Amino acid sequence: MQGKLTDADGQTVEASLDAVRERLSGEAFFWLDLEGLDADSSELLLRGFAFHSLAVEDAEHFGQRPKVEDFDGFTYLVLHGALPSPGASVTCEVHVFFSAKHVVTVHHGDEGIFHRAAAGSSPAVSILYLIVDELVDTYFPVLAQLDDRIDALEDAILKQPTEAQLGELFAMKRTLVALRKVVTPERDMFARLLSGMNLLEGMTPEDERYFRDLYDHLIRISDLVDSYRDLLTGAMDTHLSTVSNRLNVVMKQLTIIATVFLPLSFLTGFFGQNFTLLTGHVLTQTWSFWVLGIGLDLAAAVGLLYLFRRRGWLGGPTE
Repeated sequence: MQGKLTDADGQTVEASLDAVRERLSGEAFFWLDLEGLDADSSELLLRGFAFHSLAVEDAEHFGQRPKVEDFDGFTYLVLHGALPSPGASVTCEVHVFFSAKHVVTVHHGDEGIFHRAAAGSSPAVSILYLIVDELVDTYFPVLAQLDDRIDALEDAILKQPTEAQLGELFAMKRTLVALRKVVTPERDMFARLLSGMNLLEGMTPEDERYFRDLYDHLIRISDLVDSYRDLLTGAMDTHLSTVSNRLNVVMKQLTIIATVFLPLSFLTGFFGQNFTLLTGHVLTQTWSFWVLGIGLDLAAAVGLLYLFRRRGWLGGPTE
């Protein structure tokens, strides 16, 4: 068993089976924070705390969506927060067994998010509020980093779009999708708590004010996630449009070059024919080289460039 055991007076010690059983035999409130569940911890939750087997099974297998379920004698909650440096996982998951006599939390690592809750000596509802408040607060710096990065990417895309930028946009979009999968049901979960569909033992009207503040934060986070997802979609469209516009410019330049050389190829091909009428009569004087060989080519090139300029294809005025 790995974890911390916090008594009602705020004293925190390393969790052990003997220490937990000793406190279970008394009446004082305590909070047990476990880093994962081993066989002994699961047996303790089932036999010592008398938690329902379905709730303990969920706590053994992470990857649950945020939810709240009422059982006889306790309430089971699955909560999520955001990780500051997303790796294989974007969110941290915490399972809570809540009752008026004790609170049990199960998580994998990330125990630092509970530093405020561990410092207090509040009753069960207040402890739960502090835990949830810590988790909800982790979303804001992550979303702020995404906001700054989206702004930077938008400026960079307008200057020079690259494949790396597109890959980063897709990675951030996956992050936002993962956040939305947990923020939305977590928001709805607290809406049910505040509406009375699920009851927390010991909840008072004063406690409801604090939980209503958490609910307001979750609404704000949910709106931010949706807004940033729209911004990412717009940034992707901007990237694709910019690349397409640059491609169109290149294609226009190549088309202009090819169009200029089209009449030149015709003229050189025509006067390069070895017919007696041309070689014996027309192409016999010096002027024919300068006028027909060079002059017509220059005139055709200049005429086409003037026409492109008039049409605005070279950046000049349009008719």
